[in-house]
Amino acid sequence: MASRRSMLKLMSFAAGGAALGMGPLAWAAPKGFVSKRPPPGKRKFTSPAVERLIAQTKARIADPELAWLFENCFPNTLDTTVELGSLRGKPDTFVVTGDIDAMWLRDSSAQVWPYVPLAKHDEALQRLFRGLIRRHAVCIAIDPYANAFMPDPQAKTSLHWAVDDVTDMRPGVAERKWEIDSLCYPIRLASGYWKATGDRQPFDEDWRAAMHKVVATFREQQRKDGPGPYHFQRRSEVPTESQFLGGYGNPTRSVGLIHSAFRPSDDACLYPLFIPGNLFAVRALRDLAPMMRALFDDHACAEDCEALAAEVERAVQAYGVMHDAQGNEIWAYEVDGYGNQLFMDDANAPGLSSLAYLGCCAPDDTRYRRTRSLAWSTHNPYFFAGKAAEGIGGPHEGLRMIWPMSIMMRALTSRDDDEIRQCLRWLKTTHAGTGFMHESFDQDDPAHFTREWFAWANTLFGELIVGLAEHRPALLRA
Repeated sequence: MASRRSMLKLMSFAAGGAALGMGPLAWAAPKGFVSKRPPPGKRKFTSPAVERLIAQTKARIADPELAWLFENCFPNTLDTTVELGSLRGKPDTFVVTGDIDAMWLRDSSAQVWPYVPLAKHDEALQRLFRGLIRRHAVCIAIDPYANAFMPDPQAKTSLHWAVDDVTDMRPGVAERKWEIDSLCYPIRLASGYWKATGDRQPFDEDWRAAMHKVVATFREQQRKDGPGPYHFQRRSEVPTESQFLGGYGNPTRSVGLIHSAFRPSDDACLYPLFIPGNLFAVRALRDLAPMMRALFDDHACAEDCEALAAEVERAVQAYGVMHDAQGNEIWAYEVDGYGNQLFMDDANAPGLSSLAYLGCCAPDDTRYRRTRSLAWSTHNPYFFAGKAAEGIGGPHEGLRMIWPMSIMMRALTSRDDDEIRQCLRWLKTTHAGTGFMHESFDQDDPAHFTREWFAWANTLFGELIVGLAEHRPALLRA
């Protein structure tokens, strides 16, 4: 997520729980499980298709607390973060992350992703997606290196932590951290929506131009002819908020991989060749190519997408693979092209654990399964196991802090019913009585958590439950 440390309040109800003689796992949902959704008249957006799916799915969940969590979380993006309007004479949709009044390309795409399958038969959702796909194109046209944007394309950033950043800040940009996935997620959303609906309306010449800019930016950040124009530094006591060597990042050898200054967590890369981001770029380019052919008859761009995807894929295979203690192949997290490799995983997606979820590899791919297993072990320095749960965190919120998103991703990529059941138990017992998912919580005390309003985590939880109701319904009936 974004650089939010100064914005985040570490929520804690531990004192009250101790006064009542309750341990950290004793927190329960309110009696009767009263809905935590805004009243209908105060909801930002309502979709008849989403409301029908909520009712249908709830009816299939035997556990009343799990059903309550699903009802609160699945529509949270629509209920609280969507702003419809018009921009430059066209439908516009702006989606905030939750507790910050700015739009991240990554978060906004992921927040609405679970509603894509419902759009074909829901005109309200089609309006939402058309506006968001167009807004993404506007944002990319402003600056393809930015990760977050303001509602007003002419406004200066309102994020106090970004005001003095040493980078080429432009009007409309909220934060300018270059992350490969910021350009991959809008393609994933656009492709998914187009395949689900066949709707051509949002794909105008502005969108086409934005996609050309995406491909050009990926090529520019292969850094075959020098470091390129992007640089970023921030005055902060937190080292992961800035970049090395004048803002260009640690040294690399140009090997065909795309450089990234920051991870999907908005934390600085140690080695700029971020492997999950490069694998996501391969997937996104291969999704974009058929769209450019079918929607614009743009065969040159389609062929460029395919050629770049093939080049990056070869480089990932050559430089992004490392070996475990038994000599078996696993994916590295970051590399530098000189032979230095980092193994870890972060709860944010794309990460190593989320590769199959994002379609970067097959769920049963041997290298992926082996990598995923190591990421969920003490081989990963950001894997935490405590009294409350086991999960993956990251530098963004520090040691001991498990991100519920990692537990959801584990369940979404699991082939084992017992593993999924355990993930559901952890998610149900760590919301600290709030009825919503959070950014992170302490491994021993879920009442100690960050971000009370974090829409991506809420919607991802809803996506998990909808998927289980469709494909593994017995797990919700137990």
